[in-house]
Amino acid sequence: MTDATATKPAAQPKTPLLELKGVSKSFGAVRALTDVDFEVGAGEAVALVGDNGAGKSTLIKAISGIQPGDNYEARFEGRPAALNSPQDAEGLGIATVYQDLALADNLDVVENLFLGHEVSGPGGPLGLLDETAMEHKALDLMSQLAVTTIRNVRTEVGSLSGGQRQSVSIARSLLGEPKIVMLDEPTAALGVAQTRQVLDLVVRLKERGLGVVVISHNLQDVFEVADRIIVLRLGRRVATFEKDASTPEQVVAAITGASANGHGVSQKGEQL
Repeated sequence: MTDATATKPAAQPKTPLLELKGVSKSFGAVRALTDVDFEVGAGEAVALVGDNGAGKSTLIKAISGIQPGDNYEARFEGRPAALNSPQDAEGLGIATVYQDLALADNLDVVENLFLGHEVSGPGGPLGLLDETAMEHKALDLMSQLAVTTIRNVRTEVGSLSGGQRQSVSIARSLLGEPKIVMLDEPTAALGVAQTRQVLDLVVRLKERGLGVVVISHNLQDVFEVADRIIVLRLGRRVATFEKDASTPEQVVAAITGASANGHGVSQKGEQL
């Protein structure tokens, strides 16, 4: 299916932060992933797209160590790595923001940011919490991310909009100073203004030099923030697109299995 007039395959990051080879995952008789390769570089946003059941969430869970691959090879910053537990992923610098956000509505922004990682004051872990230090850190983090819609970090999260809640969850993931942030459907069910806030935040993560992985069904959002688009279908990586050299129609064709003449390439590097 080689097209002599097709452009050259999508470029891979020169020195990936994370590189996976041959990820496979089965649940009983169901093969969720088959020999999937994946890579993301520093300051790069990679969108992971595909129809329902394509394997996107399974791949994210394999990377995050929640459901490790049955077979895989991983390299992080060029060195062999293991992703067999959430602790492995966190230790490497991989943070994940899931669609449910896992926020406590009855706690304020500061309390949510530091939940489980509270800063103690004099007296150590058994002493009082250093509320001032946590509040200053929260304000600094929101400032760095240019989150201007949350005017008071002592506001209960339950009263925030969807976009503001997503901002809090992303900010929380940065407390551990990760090198890669994975976002699962970050703009799902958000309005236009809230979606804009989140997309701007993704751009700022890239500007900070982080690798960003975004799962999304919204191709308009994908084409706004992604540098590369990886398509999964039926548990296999079937195409890779450079955002600047492809169209939504080509990506849809790859998702549905139609011919994606042009910039798409199969996992093995063959022109589609």
